[in-house]
Amino acid sequence: MNFLLKIFASIGFLFVTFWSYGLYLDIQRMDETQGGYESPYTGVTGKILDWDDMDLTSTGLVRRGHVVNFIVNGTTGMISLEMFGFSYEARKLSSRAIKVHKPREAFIRRGFKPEF
Repeated sequence: MNFLLKIFASIGFLFVTFWSYGLYLDIQRMDETQGGYESPYTGVTGKILDWDDMDLTSTGLVRRGHVVNFIVNGTTGMISLEMFGFSYEARKLSSRAIKVHKPREAFIRRGFKPEF
């Protein structure tokens, strides 16, 4: 009995460790830019979001991660996070995100009519 407990505890520990690492990688990949936090949002460094690399859905674009899917609605600009099949509407795109990452132009190229 003690042997089985150690096996299941080890499996649980490994699962939580890998899941946490995957979540860390997904959060790091959401926005890889730094600087330009005050209007007019200049001096931004880092990698800007590649909207053409994201998957197209009927409502917008999604970046599939290891644990979390990052979804942006093409009409409203609402950012949602999806994990284990459950979606959580996090927030709308910030004015910095609109200026730096240029989602409006990307959604127009993909056939959406953004209202943000």
